[in-house]
Amino acid sequence: MAIVENKNDDVTVEPDDSGDPEDVLDEAEVRETGPITPELVDDDSDEDDDALFQEMLPILPRGELVKYDPLDSYLSEIKHIPTLSREEEHALALRFKEQGDKLAGYKLVMANLRLVVMVAKEYQRNFRNILDLVQEGNIGLLEAVKKYDPYRGIRFPSYAVYWVRAYMLRYLINNLRLVKIGTTQAQRKLFFNLRKEQERLEQEGFLPEAKLLADRLDVKESEVIEMQQRLALPDLSVDAPLGGVEDAGDMHGVLPDEAESIEDQLVRRQFDESVRGVVDKLKDSLDEKEQAIIEQRLLADEPCTLQHIAEQFDLSRERIRQIESKLKDKIKEALSDQLQLGSEGEIVLNSQELSPED
Repeated sequence: MAIVENKNDDVTVEPDDSGDPEDVLDEAEVRETGPITPELVDDDSDEDDDALFQEMLPILPRGELVKYDPLDSYLSEIKHIPTLSREEEHALALRFKEQGDKLAGYKLVMANLRLVVMVAKEYQRNFRNILDLVQEGNIGLLEAVKKYDPYRGIRFPSYAVYWVRAYMLRYLINNLRLVKIGTTQAQRKLFFNLRKEQERLEQEGFLPEAKLLADRLDVKESEVIEMQQRLALPDLSVDAPLGGVEDAGDMHGVLPDEAESIEDQLVRRQFDESVRGVVDKLKDSLDEKEQAIIEQRLLADEPCTLQHIAEQFDLSRERIRQIESKLKDKIKEALSDQLQLGSEGEIVLNSQELSPED
């Protein structure tokens, strides 16, 4: 940034474009982040932490005009918050745990805001806006206060760093690409461990095939294949021109139409009507449990779970599954003269295929 004086003694500020661009998120480094584990905090490390935090604060030459930086402003505000001793920390945690004292919880959070900033600094070169990471880390800090057990003898910062890092890593996963790639626990497990497991298998002399990776990571083979494909290919917009040529059209013209055709809708409607007619005839010979299973599971738009029906009749989940299986056999037999069943004799009602695991 340069300061230029003109003849009218006015001062103008010219931006300095000589700085290097900020680093962007490196997918490989995020994927190689190992399992999230708590970090131990030394009892005598408060002074070292304060010194490290002071190094984060900007040193400004006197009289120089600078651009306002929200991160610097935030650091300047929280640097005046005193840290807590082990005894103070334990007393506040007990008050929050036993009495629900919100003021005690507030003091615990405020005293550990600098911990969140130091964890966020670890990902500074991986993400452009560090304040977003700080915000996510602060949410994790609030969760840590709720879950912390002061009777276990572990200092609060040692426990809180687990939640802070977990919330930051989840934020990185969700914002790595436009299309989220870690929406389930299994996907997050694959995201962080897939590449490391591939390298480990290669070092052991094995070909890292999807089935072997699935066995080692305790996930489905299809999930491994899907994650490999999603990590290997960049996000593409369906509105982007094909082949980079503007007049070549876009992906909308080549993607298959997944909507059900009119013919399929008509066939399915006739099938549902036939099933409904067969079921109505069977109802007179069914007991209360069987009728409930038909109405609440087989013919319902949103089928109830086996456990829900089991609780109604004070039966086990397995017993309800057995009754449902016999009902399906009865319906199959009644429909066999009217409809052509699938290759495995499955019955699909209202566009839903029910399995015993539901």
